[in-house]
Amino acid sequence: MTEFKSKIKTIEWTGNSSRMVNQTILPEHFEYVEIKTGDEMFEAIKTMIVRGAPAIGVAGAHGVALYAQELEKENLSRDEFVGKLLEKADYMATSRPTAVNLMWAVKKQKDVIINSKSDIKGIVYELKENGIRLENEDIEINKKIGDYGAEVVPKGGTILTHCNAGALATVGYGTALGVVRSAFANDPTVKVFADETRPRQQGARITTLELTMDGIPTTLITDGMCSYFMKKGMIDLVVVGADRIAANGDTANKIGTYTVAIAAKYHNIPFYIAAPLSTIDTSIKTGDEIVIEERSREEVTHINGKIICAPQVNIINPGFDVTPHELIAGIITEKGILRPDYKKSIKQAFN
Repeated sequence: MTEFKSKIKTIEWTGNSSRMVNQTILPEHFEYVEIKTGDEMFEAIKTMIVRGAPAIGVAGAHGVALYAQELEKENLSRDEFVGKLLEKADYMATSRPTAVNLMWAVKKQKDVIINSKSDIKGIVYELKENGIRLENEDIEINKKIGDYGAEVVPKGGTILTHCNAGALATVGYGTALGVVRSAFANDPTVKVFADETRPRQQGARITTLELTMDGIPTTLITDGMCSYFMKKGMIDLVVVGADRIAANGDTANKIGTYTVAIAAKYHNIPFYIAAPLSTIDTSIKTGDEIVIEERSREEVTHINGKIICAPQVNIINPGFDVTPHELIAGIITEKGILRPDYKKSIKQAFN
């Protein structure tokens, strides 16, 4: 498989701090911010300076290392340090409730803390190194996802994607856009339709930025247009990312994904999820158990700081919806494409 290099590295540890792309100001400005404290990381995750399940996971791991650095400066015994740091780690895991990669990565750091035989300085070092390891692993995992996913993209095919599951949703390369990148590397006639993705327009602001930077032909459409283009035969397959996948394959992703999946099913267009195994939460049986984040009314009522509706109108703003496993043709992971029956194929992937 030809390797396609993304030009973006979303987040990386830089010695004593975490450096990340500020995604709240894209595409007008492309800037990196330095996160120096655990509380700054908590806010960066909560306010979506960093976003996308895999990137949030790495950010959470970095956040635990930042808290460890801060606590190292206090006059604490080792037991006091460990106790306070575990509390800080649990707090970091609450910064966003839906993306399971955050909880997964924080648990990886908690395992380091609990199992370490080192002194305080050694624990801090081990947490930094583990954060860097998770960073590097993410890129390699995404490349494997991309290569497996490219196998289902027909020559000259047009891929529809929703929201952003690209380099900016991961450390680099991407999950759904990793599939696009790997497919395009072997077949430059591959094209993309990107859903705008209301209310935060990640598809418009971020996906189109990534793909045009990489020279991949991309057409932006609004969320309500996907079935129109499906009916006209202009979409060959759908590939999206995921924030949490239940043990039966039900998948939480950005709000509007469920609608795309229904339209794809009606038009006999394969609908794929691209996600690392760390996004699969085998502790929950179905998507009914996934906590859906409710976000602020201003995300819906305002665009670029300007109100677009009657000021007193009622707003409900769920950040995610859950696509039932029956609508999913396959889940593209670093271990291959999982197919129905998902209870069996997911279990086999972990074994």
